[in-house]
Amino acid sequence: MTLAPVAHEDCLVIRDLTVAYGRKVVLKGVQADIRRGQVVGVVGPNGGGKSTLLKAILGMVPLVGGSVHLFGRPATQMRAHIAYVPQKEEVDWQFPVTVHDVVMMGRYPHSGWLRRNNGKDRRIADEVLARVDMLEYGGTQIGQLSGGQQQRVFIARALAQEADVLLLDEPMNGIDASTQDVILRVIEEQKDAGRIVILATHDLVSASCACDCLCCVNERMVSYGPLAETYTTENLAATYGGPLIMLGRAGVPEPVHTHHHGGEHAHHSHDHAGSERN
Repeated sequence: MTLAPVAHEDCLVIRDLTVAYGRKVVLKGVQADIRRGQVVGVVGPNGGGKSTLLKAILGMVPLVGGSVHLFGRPATQMRAHIAYVPQKEEVDWQFPVTVHDVVMMGRYPHSGWLRRNNGKDRRIADEVLARVDMLEYGGTQIGQLSGGQQQRVFIARALAQEADVLLLDEPMNGIDASTQDVILRVIEEQKDAGRIVILATHDLVSASCACDCLCCVNERMVSYGPLAETYTTENLAATYGGPLIMLGRAGVPEPVHTHHHGGEHAHHSHDHAGSERN
């Protein structure tokens, strides 16, 4: 894949990214230039590498090949500029903290872990809680909330960081419709503010509604590009390795008539080292 030259100081630039756990390569060949104000959906089957890609951008998993640069510098040097919302299954919801405590954690890149939060930090925490309709729950133990409310709190924590890049790992899983609306609104706000949003999701309808570009992965990058070029029956069939029902933009099922071929995408029924839930 040949990418046109871009002003790298304004982009997240991924070049030939490859990740392996031990000797098992779980993701390879990822190439993308993601500009400010773009929303990119990362789609693919379970175990295909979606979560791994987000963690690689954040520096949570080591690269065995390729590079990730943000605004002209290695992404590992720009961690404070990247906010991350993990899958809900990765969070200990019984940890004894309140909603306000969780959101204030998003201010640590600005205030430091040891310095007391100031009035500005508290004001920003209240503002982002209000944006996700959770301000009245500030003193509530995080484990007492519903799944949708918990997800809103972690979205608020990411917003409190005021980062240039927002990574969302399966944010629509197991939540109510009103929380989905809140998340889609936040994504639109971040786009309008000129920030980069990367959304890992198995929900193709949400991806088609919220995203400008799609990055299709199945242990390798199958394709990357504008939605109109990548959200096609042929491309998604290649990504998912066989026949699937593709929902149209209006949520109407569109049957995909494609023959299943063997090969590297024929079987993906297991996760890799427990690292990739979706």
